[in-house]
Amino acid sequence: MKPPILIVEDNELNMRLFSDLLSALGYDIRQAQDAESALEILEKEVPGVIVMDIQLPGMSGVECTKTIKADPRLSTIPVIAVTAFAMAGDEARFRKAGCDDYMSKPISVPIFAETIAKHYRSDIGAET
Repeated sequence: MKPPILIVEDNELNMRLFSDLLSALGYDIRQAQDAESALEILEKEVPGVIVMDIQLPGMSGVECTKTIKADPRLSTIPVIAVTAFAMAGDEARFRKAGCDDYMSKPISVPIFAETIAKHYRSDIGAET
């Protein structure tokens, strides 16, 4: 069975957009509204890729990514950062935190789909 994609996004419209797009492409989706919920999901499942909003309530997407990458069981999961507040130097900061790629909102649907496909790892996801 192919591993799911974990979407960590607190904006309901963005969550619906990302989920609908990825579901239409045949991916199984898990959703988390905040970093803490994402980490709870990751205790049970290892997804093929994580779509990580940077501006989250509580723990930021950057801090959540650092936590994920520090865990040997989760460290190889690709993390794609998405944010509406792109500023100079942000991409370098996100990559330093462990993000494997970066997209600014609003997303381009074809580029989003291509980026997911490029990073999705069907070989690492598994129930734990």
